[in-house]
Amino acid sequence: MDCLFVHIRCKPGTTYDVAAKIALREIHSELYSISGDYDLLMKLYVPKGEDIGLFMNANVLSIDGIERTHTTQTFKAF
Repeated sequence: MDCLFVHIRCKPGTTYDVAAKIALREIHSELYSISGDYDLLMKLYVPKGEDIGLFMNANVLSIDGIERTHTTQTFKAF
């Protein structure tokens, strides 16, 4: 599994709706409301061998109300 952290910026007034839609899809490991340039922080795992871009497009970016994302992929370093 590949671990990703996804910062999500929502269109004004849609953060709770976006968070509810993410929760219904059951794709996340953890989901937080955060302060700063983004509204939500999601931790998720993508199955090994699955194309991360296609996974994100199909499961995250298709959610209405998301304005922008910033994704960080993790690697086992130690």
